[in-house]
Amino acid sequence: MRIQVNARNRGYEFEARPDERVLHAGLRAGIALPYECATGTCGTCKATLVGGTVNDGWAGAPGKKFVKAERREFLMCQCVASADLTLEVDKFVHAAQPGACTPDVCSVVLRAPRAVAPDVMAFSAELERPRDFEAGQFVLLAPQGMTGHRAYSMCNFEQGARRLDFVVKRKPDGGFSEWLFGANREGERLEMFGPLGNATFDPTLAKNVLCIAGGSGIAGMMSILARAGRERYFERWRGWVFFGVRAMRDTFFLDELSSLQREFPERVQITVALSDEDVPASARQDWPALASGRGLVHEVAGRVMAGNYQDLRAYVAGPPPAVDAAIRVLLLKAKLTTNNIRYDKYS
Repeated sequence: MRIQVNARNRGYEFEARPDERVLHAGLRAGIALPYECATGTCGTCKATLVGGTVNDGWAGAPGKKFVKAERREFLMCQCVASADLTLEVDKFVHAAQPGACTPDVCSVVLRAPRAVAPDVMAFSAELERPRDFEAGQFVLLAPQGMTGHRAYSMCNFEQGARRLDFVVKRKPDGGFSEWLFGANREGERLEMFGPLGNATFDPTLAKNVLCIAGGSGIAGMMSILARAGRERYFERWRGWVFFGVRAMRDTFFLDELSSLQREFPERVQITVALSDEDVPASARQDWPALASGRGLVHEVAGRVMAGNYQDLRAYVAGPPPAVDAAIRVLLLKAKLTTNNIRYDKYS
């Protein structure tokens, strides 16, 4: 199908494969169409249908509350062209940056599912061919027969990767997480689309790095830290990491974070923030390199970071309330500009 997009600044034309979502087709063609979650939740990718027809792949998508059917608005991440389309996007749209990793669809095999916390599962996705991605990006995953994709950030970093690592927090009534926790999924096939996301890190950044993560939002931060550590980035620049959970039993990746702290003891500070309890003495003994704080992760970060916001790029990820609270601190107290705040919300 031919798709014509008229944005505020210019128009674009691209082709969609059969049964390919409009957003996916545009991104695959190197056009940076607007999106945030790409899973039907946030409404960022809404467009207005001017000509043609679309089939909606998920009538119950939460992001439908942001679109008005009487205005012929629809979510590009959920709809497939059933005829040639002309649509309007009320945003500026640009071509993808030169050298950017091009997203595409593929089939992957789920490997090594394992519990890392009472309600957090880790697993790997085995790729059929090598795939490049940027540190901090995410992909969309869907088991066969499930309506809608779910977005998960990679925990690892590797160019030409043959394996992607993920963590998934169990959500009440969450389709993917209940499927994952409900049985041994070793060897199951998943459909994957990606890589996606702009909360990325590159060693040419030349700024200090602040990572604020709530719960499984630490996933993308681990990818960023993996690349920064490999490039010896913290020999020249400072890094602060804040990992917030309710209680110590909810933590994971503490061995990996401790290793990074020990490798750059004068340049990196890693703090575990617990909202519901003080850090037990046994945890201080097990991970002596890590600092700790009591309170919500944005509160702990605000206390520690006071006076340390110079020359800084901040990365934020986690549940939407935690992300919104951290962004308010970064904008109002830290006075960071919006281009120095990169975030992912896990709705």
